[in-house]
Amino acid sequence: MLFGTDARLTYQVVNRVRESTRLPLMVKLSPNVTDIVGIARAAVEGGTEILSLINCPSGMAVDIKTRKPVLGFVLGGLSGPAIKPIALRMLWEVYRANLGVPLVGIGGITTANDAIEYMIVGASAVEIGTANLIDPEASVKVVEGLRSYCNENGIKNISEIVGTLKC
Repeated sequence: MLFGTDARLTYQVVNRVRESTRLPLMVKLSPNVTDIVGIARAAVEGGTEILSLINCPSGMAVDIKTRKPVLGFVLGGLSGPAIKPIALRMLWEVYRANLGVPLVGIGGITTANDAIEYMIVGASAVEIGTANLIDPEASVKVVEGLRSYCNENGIKNISEIVGTLKC
């Protein structure tokens, strides 16, 4: 995790991976930073072609009876709908930096509306994780919802909404 929170180390790791392969490279960014754009820029300068945002923020849970951490390693990753506002903000910040690579939105996507929000703030694609554990059909339902949204709004290609946030 250390290299994901330090721009210099991010650059070094991504650059070494880039030098060792011609395969497409996608780097997943940590939200546990003060400047997500600086880390994103370092990853792009290091040679990534795609950025995914975000990994799980650090979280913790305590058993009040034993007064011990619930998680075996004390800290763990918080995922699911709780992180969506954080992920949307970070993706939007990186999109605004115009780094020239596609962005993949991750975090709390359970419905087509969630996926659409990510695309509006700049995601070219989304990844669905936790929702698939709750409903194995979640991804199919999101795709169907995206189709409906496009049909209802006269959108020929979902990419038309990428980065269309009006502020």
